[in-house]
Amino acid sequence: MSQRRLILGLTLAISLATSFTSRSEEKSQDAQGPVPAIPASVPAEAAFHSVLMMGNLAGTQASWKTPDGKLHFLFQYNDRGRGPQLFTDMKLSDGLPISTETKGNDYFKDQVEEHFSLEKQRAHWKNKGEQGEMVVSKPAFYVGMFSPPEELAMLTCAALAHGGRMALLPEGEAGVQRVGELTLTANGKTEKVTQYALSGLDFSPTYIWLDSDKNLFASGTMWIMAIRKGWESVQQQIVKVQTDTDTKRALNLAKKLAHKPQGRLVIYNANLFDAESASTRKNQTVVVSGQRIESVAPSKESDRGAGEVIDATGRTVIPGIWDMHAHVSGNDGLLNLAAGVTTVRDLANDIDELQARRKRIEEGLEIGTRIIAAGIIDGPGPYQGPTKVLAGTEAEARAAVQKYAALGYPQVKLYSSLKPELVPVVIDEARKHGMRVSGHIPATMTAAECVKLGFNEIQHANFLVLNFMPDVKETRTPARFTEPAKRAAEIDLKSPQVQEFIKLLKDRQVAIDPTLNILESMLADRPGEVGEGFAAVATRMPAQIRRGFLTGGLPVPEGMDRRYRDSFATMLKLVKAAYDAGITVEAGTDSLAGFALDRELELYVKAGIPAPQVLQLATLGAARIMKRDKELGSIAAGKLADLAIVDGDPSSSISDIRKMLSVIKDGVRYESAELYRELGVATQ
Repeated sequence: MSQRRLILGLTLAISLATSFTSRSEEKSQDAQGPVPAIPASVPAEAAFHSVLMMGNLAGTQASWKTPDGKLHFLFQYNDRGRGPQLFTDMKLSDGLPISTETKGNDYFKDQVEEHFSLEKQRAHWKNKGEQGEMVVSKPAFYVGMFSPPEELAMLTCAALAHGGRMALLPEGEAGVQRVGELTLTANGKTEKVTQYALSGLDFSPTYIWLDSDKNLFASGTMWIMAIRKGWESVQQQIVKVQTDTDTKRALNLAKKLAHKPQGRLVIYNANLFDAESASTRKNQTVVVSGQRIESVAPSKESDRGAGEVIDATGRTVIPGIWDMHAHVSGNDGLLNLAAGVTTVRDLANDIDELQARRKRIEEGLEIGTRIIAAGIIDGPGPYQGPTKVLAGTEAEARAAVQKYAALGYPQVKLYSSLKPELVPVVIDEARKHGMRVSGHIPATMTAAECVKLGFNEIQHANFLVLNFMPDVKETRTPARFTEPAKRAAEIDLKSPQVQEFIKLLKDRQVAIDPTLNILESMLADRPGEVGEGFAAVATRMPAQIRRGFLTGGLPVPEGMDRRYRDSFATMLKLVKAAYDAGITVEAGTDSLAGFALDRELELYVKAGIPAPQVLQLATLGAARIMKRDKELGSIAAGKLADLAIVDGDPSSSISDIRKMLSVIKDGVRYESAELYRELGVATQ
């Protein structure tokens, strides 16, 4: 439920979204809730694009022109009761916007009003996150914070008309390159479309497909795509071509950025974080040979001549960090490794895509972390999650678990629409295959009920506090966010009810995966301000990513600002109370790879968990949970060489985790600055 993956305009939603399920399922399922009806104000002669989520119809883009020369757009979709409805009026001059008005609601149903105008070389813009003006002395394109997919095609055409580059407003620059052509057939019609790669909007190129008249044909991914109405059946062909394009790019990056030592790699005179004892040993030399750590010993002068030497004087070497709640997508490998993350647990993804990505990473064809996969299972219905692995009967539930077990998945994750009576069925089948069980708390159930049935862990701190709100039955909707935001501040953590729940978690050895970073964004971020979670890094980001940090979190009802912040503070305190009781805390993000994990660790320290123990739970603790601690999680002779060099000491000041210099994964070295440069992220 990543806030960053729910950015409202399709421009950023496409870029940051993650695929969630297998394309190999035998039959399609219904969309993620009723498809919004097309308003009567949209003329029948408008051009229509379908908005697909995981191949299912979820919404519409409509575009039309009126006699006054204005362009008009409707963009709407439904994602489990969430989703925008935006009306945009636009006027162009020489293919560039000179006037834009957008009204409607955003993904979380908050009101949207966005205005842009360009008159006499002076641009003005205002939306809920931004307000400004500037003199424009050259052709420039305003990218709306809340805009229809068609805007991507318009920007592509504008860049093509100006030599392949186009200045962006309020800031930044876009570039466009022609990738190739594809001939498609559907419903007896044939269309030749051209693929373009649009850079400057995200960490990597965004793909746009235009027809022979340079009109939008499609843009997006399997997770969310706008595609011309009547051509929905060719989505997978388009996605395959995009995947092939990305694979070629990934191979080139791997050749360029992965530094494989010719002999031994010697890290000399480091402060070494010992994850076993959660303490730091000074003046240590770590020798890496091939994929493994050969030795760890006090430094001596002769170590300098033992191979390829990195002088780590004044720096700290830590084990590779784990992100225990990821949904891996294209840029995540570089973002994670740059931040010292060498292993992630993927808690829901497209089976085929994830398997292919893991294979490419293992073969050195793509830069990425180790990936431990968990499979998602949900129930069919109007609020079903973005997955085709759906179970409505006992037979379907057992078959879903068996499918994941056959793929070697060590864990299944239950989602919010699974019928309560199928929860013990999934748990029973998972136990037969030695698999962990975790997830959201299915609607109408409480966390305590799921724990008693056999959950091994619970995702998201909002589901922990919902345990004390049994009257909130419909948690498939945004109520699972808004009710904790309104009411968590009232919870007495010393009450018998809370203490009994904490004891239950402890007695049943249930771990918690609180993903505090996204809840902080939801409850504490406000429009027009960069929230505390990304304040330390926002200025380093590409311009359009940085703008996304200004949209704020959940809509805050009048008079509830303090309450929302206090509710997040209660979640912090609850996590600390659980930790103090001996409950295992997992460090996971469900958000922007790398950077969000830095914030997650900072929040644990803010909650009161000592920094050395936070580093321990994010390294050896995670490896132990997934039974990989014999080879990962700590720096010791014989273990796999996953470690990182930090310009500081995060065991003393956790925020030093942001000062990553070099990362070694499987004995291969990566330089954080080089990885960030490829992503358009400035170094510190």
